[in-house]
Amino acid sequence: MLDVNASLIRFWDKEFDTLKPFKNKKGNRLFTTEDIEHLKLIYHLVKERGMTLKGARQRIKDNRESTSQNFEVVKRLQNIRQQLLEIRNELGEE
Repeated sequence: MLDVNASLIRFWDKEFDTLKPFKNKKGNRLFTTEDIEHLKLIYHLVKERGMTLKGARQRIKDNRESTSQNFEVVKRLQNIRQQLLEIRNELGEE
């Protein structure tokens, strides 16, 4: 999904208070849908926007709602772009 190592997910789990996965008896982390959305947001801020962990933590702490809304807009725009590219490719084949 995010194409990152499990060790990075574990590291982010320790670094960000917003992540609270349930751990079973074996110690395996079980992420909720909300946790996965938090991971996607962290990935966006750190990997795509190039923010430091400290900066991402602060952004989430200060503007959680605004940051989430901006992230949703970016995801929608990326989907629209992908659809337009597919349409262009289909038109080019005809």
